Amino acid sequence: MSRRAAITGYPVAHSRSPLIHGHWLKTHGIDGAYERIAVKPEEAEAFYRGFGDSGLVGCNVTVPHKEIAAQCCDRLEETARIMGAANTLWLQDDGTLVGDNTDGLGFLGNLDQQAPGWDEDVSSALVLGAGGAARAIVWALLSRGVKTVMIANRTAEKAKALASRFAPDSIAVAWGDIPDLLGKTDCLVNTTSLGMTGQPPLDLDLAPLKSGALVTDIVYAPLETPLLGEARARGLRTVDGLGMLLHQAVPGFERWFGVRPQVTDELRRLVLADLGLAE
Repeated sequence: MSRRAAITGYPVAHSRSPLIHGHWLKTHGIDGAYERIAVKPEEAEAFYRGFGDSGLVGCNVTVPHKEIAAQCCDRLEETARIMGAANTLWLQDDGTLVGDNTDGLGFLGNLDQQAPGWDEDVSSALVLGAGGAARAIVWALLSRGVKTVMIANRTAEKAKALASRFAPDSIAVAWGDIPDLLGKTDCLVNTTSLGMTGQPPLDLDLAPLKSGALVTDIVYAPLETPLLGEARARGLRTVDGLGMLLHQAVPGFERWFGVRPQVTDELRRLVLADLGLAE
C-alpha cells in the first residue's frame, strides 16, 4: 500500500512541504504521497491523540500546533523534549507516536552546505528574536560548540525566558544594546520577520561586525533580505533562509519512506520557482 504523510497545521495552503517531499518521492521512485491537512486549533489535540487512525505513517507539524503535538506524542526524541515542541511525527510498528524537532538540524544543515567550516571559529553568536525558530537555533548553535549565545528580542521578557532554557550558555541582552554587541559577535542570526516581503527591514548597521563574521537570516522571501544584502556588500559571509526549510524536511522523509534524500540545486531551483523568486 502507498505510504501517506502530510503537513498539518492551520493554515497549510501556503506550505511548500508537499512540493519538497513530492520531488523526493518522484526522484526515488517511491509509491507514496505527501498531502496538506488543515487542522483547526480546536481540533488539534483530538487529531494528534488519535493519529493512529489517520491513515498516515507520519506528518510534519507547523504553526500553531508544534507544542500541542509534542504533548500528544507517546515519546519524544531528546531535541523535541528540550524544545517542548515537535515538527516531525511518525508511527512506529507498535502504534507508538514519536515526535522530534528538526528545525535546528535544518538550520545546521543549511549552514554546513552553504558555508562549509562555519563552526570552526565561532565562539559567540547573537540571535535576534525569541520565538519557536529562535529556540531551535539557540539549541543548534550550542550543540555545535558555540560558547555563548546572546538573545535579543523587542519584548525583553521573551528573550529572558528563552535564555533561561539554555542557561548558563545563553544570555538575554537588550535590543538597544545590539550595536554595541556586534563587535563581539562571530555569527549573527535573524529569526524575526523583519526584512520579509511586506515587513519593514531590520534596521541595523553592520559596520561593527568582525570581518570574518557570518550573517544568516531564516527569512527566504525575499531570498536576499536587506540584512543579507548589506552583509554581502561588506564582504561578510552570508547564508539565506531557504536551505533551512529544505534541510529540516530530510529526517522526516527518511523516517516515513525509508530513504535519506539530498538537498540538491535542482530542488532549490524548484522551490524558488514556485515562490516566484530568483537565485
